[in-house]
Amino acid sequence: MQSEYRQRRQAVLEAIGGGTAIFCSAPTAVMHNDVDHLFRQDSDFFYLTGFNEPNAVAVLSPWHDEHQFVLFVRPKDFDKETWSGTRTGIEAAKERYGADEAYSINDLGKKLTQYVEKADRLYYHFGHNSEFNGRIIRLWQQLLAKMTKQGTGPVAIEDSKLLMQQFRRVKSPFELEKIRRAIAISVEAHNVAREMAQPGVYEYEIQAAIENVFRRSGAMGPAYPSIVATGENACILHYVENNQQLAEGDLLLIDAGCAYDYYNADITRTLPVGNRLSEEQKILYDLVLQAQLAAIEQVQPGKPFNAFHDAATRTITAGLVELGLLVGEVDQLIEEKKHKAFFMHGTGHFLGLDVHDTGILRNMDKSWKPFAPNNIVTVEPGIYISPRYKPAEGQPAVEDRWKGIGIRIEDDVLVTETSNEVLTSAVPKTLNLPVLVH
Repeated sequence: MQSEYRQRRQAVLEAIGGGTAIFCSAPTAVMHNDVDHLFRQDSDFFYLTGFNEPNAVAVLSPWHDEHQFVLFVRPKDFDKETWSGTRTGIEAAKERYGADEAYSINDLGKKLTQYVEKADRLYYHFGHNSEFNGRIIRLWQQLLAKMTKQGTGPVAIEDSKLLMQQFRRVKSPFELEKIRRAIAISVEAHNVAREMAQPGVYEYEIQAAIENVFRRSGAMGPAYPSIVATGENACILHYVENNQQLAEGDLLLIDAGCAYDYYNADITRTLPVGNRLSEEQKILYDLVLQAQLAAIEQVQPGKPFNAFHDAATRTITAGLVELGLLVGEVDQLIEEKKHKAFFMHGTGHFLGLDVHDTGILRNMDKSWKPFAPNNIVTVEPGIYISPRYKPAEGQPAVEDRWKGIGIRIEDDVLVTETSNEVLTSAVPKTLNLPVLVH
């Protein structure tokens, strides 16, 4: 495993040349009063180190004669470890994580300068830690003031997030293995939930069953708050209350995936509650599925990133026009974003260490970057007709029979050398049920 992290660091060291990159761990977050949230490491920090503790700093300095990879970590402390768990400590940080040198985080102020003073630029992301942000700015200003006499020092600061996206966007075999495992666990959870989608069951019961599968299968837990939305709740994109009872004739939208060794799955299915679909539910479901299949077809090596969203948008807009839910020419409706009344989000995002994984989508000339082999993207079009829907000027009112229907279908798709692979295909998405005609 450490060889994987070493290869990643080597690639970054080569990319920054005479610079120094500084990565700060994620902070601990307070849930309420003095109770902390479960710690979740910063993804760039974890990608390069595998180190899963707070209050740490990683430094990459390829120009340094002895120490190209340095860790600053919490020292061992028996009393604090009694309350909050064991710490790796300084010596073990070198042994376990391959650091050329490790120091106490308390020595950061004394030791960091030597890894920055001869760099030609700094790579650092100004994140939520305002105190550490200020420390980096002050250090840079101090070195700039000395540059006229010393002739060396960082002349600029570049965002390390932009640096890291080029590496994290393409997944290694190691990463693909982790993501496939996260998906396999999530697939099992969705198939358990499918069997539970019956009248009288509460959303939270299904959520509990899903997350039970996650934990007993070795996952860290949910990759994001699980969405279990019945009926009109499905028209709320980030619905998380999960406290309503399922009723015969509802649709149930489940958007849930687990995190496994920090790598994530992201799957959505929309299911009937009971054994029948209304005609309107069936029509809209088939339209979303048609849009999703058209979008997946565009997830190919060399295709621009926007192509799959454009395919889904066109399919949905044309379908809504045919149903009379939108009025106008398809191209003009898309240009004027009228489809956003019913399909208001993007068709997908990169997936990896973050659920919404890093990856620059456009070039400097605003052209779209192409997909490359071993990119993973979600494909998740949807249609949502809220009971609170109010038509825009020039658009028709929506009959009540359409209102309260929310549908999303989401798969995780791997770009291969020649095409794509739907990694989440083991969760069914075709509905072969009788249609209840009014």
